[in-house]
Amino acid sequence: MKYILLSIFIFSNFLFSSEVQVTGLKNKNPERVLYIGNSYLYYNDSLHNHVRRMLEEFYANEIDTSNYKLVTISGSRSWHHDIDYPIEYKNLGAEKPFQLVIFQGGSGETDTASERKIFADTAKDVINTIHKSGAEAALYMIHAYVEPHKNTNPKMIEDIKKMYIDAGNKNNALVIPVGIAFENAYKVKPGITLHKPFDGSHPSLLGTYLAACVVFASITQQSPLEIDYNYYGEISNSDKVFLQEVAHKTVEDFYSIEL
Repeated sequence: MKYILLSIFIFSNFLFSSEVQVTGLKNKNPERVLYIGNSYLYYNDSLHNHVRRMLEEFYANEIDTSNYKLVTISGSRSWHHDIDYPIEYKNLGAEKPFQLVIFQGGSGETDTASERKIFADTAKDVINTIHKSGAEAALYMIHAYVEPHKNTNPKMIEDIKKMYIDAGNKNNALVIPVGIAFENAYKVKPGITLHKPFDGSHPSLLGTYLAACVVFASITQQSPLEIDYNYYGEISNSDKVFLQEVAHKTVEDFYSIEL
């Protein structure tokens, strides 16, 4: 727990929870979940698999994978997805309507005001379609670039936060603060590798694990510190504990809740 005390001051500078209007899901144990996004989700054996395993461990209940789906397009931005097709669950071979849809935008969508406007308009339409289907909606806040990516910009995370939080607030959707967790982890432990070192964009295995912990905690409002899952021994105990602590504190601060 040594990192939690060290990080309290750092985390407190990121965001006041009063800016976030949706602080939790109505259904905190969804088993029929659809993830929509790009390679940020499917790298490293896919984020949705890691989250599912955490949920199965915590609730001691095996989730039917036929209704737990991931739809991705490599290099896609939000407007590249036709939400009408996957939201019709039978098109994906699912047996029942989805309870939760998690939507992720592309990494370059914060670059210009015009692209941010397109994201806002797309998010409105997507979330409206999700809600009409009877599912809850969540936006997966992406992480920022780091070196050696050519577009690395220390202000990128601020644009990301604003874009996702505004869209969530305006459309009654939960925002999952993955990008903030990445920033928090790097501030506490600068030497950790959360991105693929060859591009500074895609998540490493540790980055995906951190993201999974944040998604788990955001969905359930339960602490990931209780999770034993470590990707079958691929995540060291020290890394697991640190990343779980970061996720725990990030989610608490973002939603102003106690896990």
